[in-house]
Amino acid sequence: MESLRDVRRAMEREIKKGSCPLMFDRLEFGGKPFQFIMSEEKLDEVLAYLLRLKSFRQYAEKTIINNVYMDLDMLCRKPQFKRTHSVIDREGIYARAQRYKKRLQPDYDRGLCLETVRCVFTLPEGEAEKYRITHDGQETYAFIMSNKYILGLFTHCEAARKSVVSDGVGYGHLTGQEQRIVLLEAVGEVLFQALLLDDVEYAGNELSANLHTVYCLNEK
Repeated sequence: MESLRDVRRAMEREIKKGSCPLMFDRLEFGGKPFQFIMSEEKLDEVLAYLLRLKSFRQYAEKTIINNVYMDLDMLCRKPQFKRTHSVIDREGIYARAQRYKKRLQPDYDRGLCLETVRCVFTLPEGEAEKYRITHDGQETYAFIMSNKYILGLFTHCEAARKSVVSDGVGYGHLTGQEQRIVLLEAVGEVLFQALLLDDVEYAGNELSANLHTVYCLNEK
């Protein structure tokens, strides 16, 4: 596995090639970052939403190619993270997640939850104006980034999520059980994970997107 230092160096090379110099800044837990998934039907709905499939296919715009999804090999043994380029790619990930679900046999009696945390990114001062565009008569931003760069941003988000304590991320407002999940003490397997860069907020000099993780819990 690459170190964060190696990832940063690779991202710096991508910036020189033209990628937008967006950088991970911090992770934030909102007021209600956890939702318990109480049925298989609800889990399937969550997976379809994250992958923009079935009734949620209407949300799949061009920027969906920026999303980073957890995928598995055919034996559901080794997770990898990738971007997709078509609905067929996303349907393949959904099918493998279904097989993984059957293998894990999740407990729907408060033993499965969806975590949503906010990943905040920043741009160097003055850089945002370079990416301002007008789309359908409205001003917006187009942050062009290579595949390596986007996967690098995801790696930083994932590393920050695993090091919440050392990074001093605030979570004292959560319940005792939720705090144990934050500390990964109550967590067994990760059933699915996605960084949704097709749904971002931009304010000031910060851009934010949600990192979603479906956890199988080992305590209730």
